[in-house]
Amino acid sequence: MNWKSFLLGAAVGIIGGYAAKEVIACKMHVSPEKVLEQVKKQFNQNGPISGSWIHMEAEPYEKQQINYRVYKGGISKNNNGTTEQFEFIADAQTGTLIDVSILSNIS
Repeated sequence: MNWKSFLLGAAVGIIGGYAAKEVIACKMHVSPEKVLEQVKKQFNQNGPISGSWIHMEAEPYEKQQINYRVYKGGISKNNNGTTEQFEFIADAQTGTLIDVSILSNIS
């Protein structure tokens, strides 16, 4: 076996593996747990959170004629004796909040 052929094959394999890893990483989603953690940090800035949830599967969503894959979830907060419930929609690829809406206030 020729060492030059071996080294060339090893180099091509390493470069090909790295390129495949980069392509796969671009198409992967942020984990739903990580998205929920980020959203909770944002909501926690305005008072304590009493509960939270997130749907574990990404689903299609369209806003202003732009298509996304999103996670949907919710946050409950206590605010001056009132429980506020919010629903959020976050981009599954980046974890960025796309939409937040208030569902109800419970006294």
